Amino acid sequence: MEEAIARIADELMEQLTCEVAFTVHIAGHEIGVLESVVVSWVVIGVILILSLILTSNLKLHNISKRQAVAEFLVSKLDGMVSDMLGEEAKEYAPYLVTVLLFIGFSDIIGLFGFKPPTKDLNVTAALALMSIVLVQIAGIRKKKVGGWLKSFKEPVAIVTPINILELAIKPLSLCMRLFGNVVGAFVIMELLKTVVPLVVPAVFSLYFDIFDGILQAYVFVFLTSIYIKEAVE
Repeated sequence: MEEAIARIADELMEQLTCEVAFTVHIAGHEIGVLESVVVSWVVIGVILILSLILTSNLKLHNISKRQAVAEFLVSKLDGMVSDMLGEEAKEYAPYLVTVLLFIGFSDIIGLFGFKPPTKDLNVTAALALMSIVLVQIAGIRKKKVGGWLKSFKEPVAIVTPINILELAIKPLSLCMRLFGNVVGAFVIMELLKTVVPLVVPAVFSLYFDIFDGILQAYVFVFLTSIYIKEAVE
């Protein structure tokens, strides 16, 4: 049992360690490009290629099945995110749909032998930071700088320090929730491989790599939508 636990711990550390894929030399300095960054580029490339394929040769009448699929996906995703954002903030839906696709594809790409970039804390932290910056920008655009600053005193001035602290708490919660769920899924899978036959882990692998990955993408976008909706109220 101790050997199994040690093996799981070693594999976990291996999975969480992002190796340098290649090094870029700029002005005499070496800049290491991490594996998670490269896989993120792969995910972005896949999304871009699919977008170009689905949106080429669009027509107003007698549309193709490919265009029908593209319109269905866009309308459903945009409608779902817009409903979460509300009428006053639906202009931010395209960005959140993009984030939803990126996180979803990043989690699913593990099925093809790649290490999901969301296993890198730097990636989830960057996504969380971008979302919270967008939340603050949305609040400033809606309330102007003066109104945005006054919002920190709501509902009463005494809670101002707590509202300011939320500027750090919200991105941290988004980051750790996404990262923790991805890592937790990996730990569970390793435990299953240790104590049960191969068939059961294969079934659970489909769940964690597909359903749970898409669920984590949805939760991340849902929470960001809630924060934006609160910011523009």
